[in-house]
Amino acid sequence: MRRSALLALPLLLLVSACNDYTAPSLYQATTPECKTWTEGSRFELPRGISVYATPPVTLKEGGTELALIFTLPIGTQASFTRLSFLLEEPKKPPFAEAKVLTIYQRAMNRKAEIVDVIETLPIMFSAVGSSAETQWRLRLQLPRQLPRRFDLSMPDMLIAGKRYPVRTFTYRYFPERQAYGMCS
Repeated sequence: MRRSALLALPLLLLVSACNDYTAPSLYQATTPECKTWTEGSRFELPRGISVYATPPVTLKEGGTELALIFTLPIGTQASFTRLSFLLEEPKKPPFAEAKVLTIYQRAMNRKAEIVDVIETLPIMFSAVGSSAETQWRLRLQLPRQLPRRFDLSMPDMLIAGKRYPVRTFTYRYFPERQAYGMCS
């Protein structure tokens, strides 16, 4: 009996260590004015999973795009609680959904040009077994008419059967740059 208890102790410690996750700030903006241009924002989730949001890019032909990059260590999975990325003004209901244009999946130990392009948003992201990390990159198109400031509200993620909120990323128009940018 003692021997089996001793064998189970490391497993219990490992499981309890996974529950020590404390979410970083769930809202990117640190001031009401959100004046500071930010080049990107990484949000850490449990089990080494992370999401990185890029600043938006204004396209020559009009419109705005941004990317979300999910990184998963080998042996991990994460799924969305909804399949939409909502745009909203602070403290107001959503005004639109960002459209998913492309989804790339690639093992991080491969050259960047070797990717799998997926046509529809998968319900679950999984890490591949041939690499220490797998990257899922979503390119999002934003509506043509955007307010001066808006938030990208992310769906919660399910990781190992538990629900975790994901940061709300904040963007605004910077007149001096004549472009939208990520702000804090």
